[in-house]
Amino acid sequence: MRLLALSLMLLCSGAYCAEEDSDEHVAIVLARMNNIPPDSVEDTADSYFEGYIQALIDMHYYEYRVIVVVKDETVWITNLPKNKLIADSITSFVRDVPGVKCVKVVCGCPPEDLAHRAEIKDRPRIKGVWFPQTTELYLPMIANPRQVIYSLGYRGNDDVCGKCCAVFSMGDNFPIFRWLGVLPWCGDLQIGIETGIWSVFNLDPDYNPCGGTEMVNTDYFVGIPISYAVNEWAFRFRIWHESSHLGDEFLVNHPQFINCDGPPDEVRVNPSMEAIDFFTSYQANRNLRVYGGIGYIFHSDPTFKMKNWYFEYGGEFDFWGCKYYYHKLHGNFFTAVYFRNWEEMGYAWDQTYMIGYKWSKIQGVGRTIRIAADYHKGFSLEGQFMKRRSSYWEVKLMYGF
Repeated sequence: MRLLALSLMLLCSGAYCAEEDSDEHVAIVLARMNNIPPDSVEDTADSYFEGYIQALIDMHYYEYRVIVVVKDETVWITNLPKNKLIADSITSFVRDVPGVKCVKVVCGCPPEDLAHRAEIKDRPRIKGVWFPQTTELYLPMIANPRQVIYSLGYRGNDDVCGKCCAVFSMGDNFPIFRWLGVLPWCGDLQIGIETGIWSVFNLDPDYNPCGGTEMVNTDYFVGIPISYAVNEWAFRFRIWHESSHLGDEFLVNHPQFINCDGPPDEVRVNPSMEAIDFFTSYQANRNLRVYGGIGYIFHSDPTFKMKNWYFEYGGEFDFWGCKYYYHKLHGNFFTAVYFRNWEEMGYAWDQTYMIGYKWSKIQGVGRTIRIAADYHKGFSLEGQFMKRRSSYWEVKLMYGF
């Protein structure tokens, strides 16, 4: 009880002080993002407004040591990261703060007439950060059917798994450590862990003789990505493992896969492989991004031998973006394509096309929710069926970077 009473006294005292000084320190009292009324900002001292914007940047982009200077409601930003996508996101973030008239990016020290802040440039800068969560150096290739991401969707007319299917994936990239301003280009270097699963269920009641829903296949994935980003470029080197397992209901409905009395392509095998790959991404502008890479499978299970080389590439384009001020969200339409050419399939075309809409709290970076429709034509990617030709369409709800 004494502790509760003391807490109430402190709370009342804080409220009294805020009310007493509200005429001069309104920017401190109203400290939530985008909740400062513009008419109050006009009467706020530059130093308070500067501190408010600096705190917002440090909160949402804590991996970086960005410096903010405010004079006459014009914001000067310096020490931006070398990653152009993140730098553009920071400037857009500041422009959205109520009361900001203009944002100017400065290389090096702030302007001479703001020399009273110049000493901040020389403040100690950290060399790295553990477990960065706000930003990602190598962004997902969103139309990749094997992108590690959270998703739930419906698939129609799959030539391999069924005409009516439910598909979902669970996975994420867990950053471990990020080095800031390293190598001759002063970019950022990060190591992390990727884990994910992909499952497909046949929902067709006429297909399943035992009734219910048939889990056809589940693939399990783990990888160690090393990413590097500087200016418009991002690079990712990764070593990964993937294994596949047929569902119990599928084996019950298809006993030949267990009894080994069916055709060679209807006998249960053990798809499992380890590989390395290297991908490059180029952010041409705020709307267009292209990427591609090469991979090498250095080991596969003897029951499901895989040839070594593969190439994958694609791109994304964002358009018709807007901000929902009431909800504090950014939204825009997007289209994406992804192509795969694997030696195992004779380098034949495997293609995916996607269109959708996405929402995020911070423009350009951070976690994003996407609603999308896609069309895939080429080969099935489901476990031991990956060498069979297939085409299908999907609608999905996705969450991730």
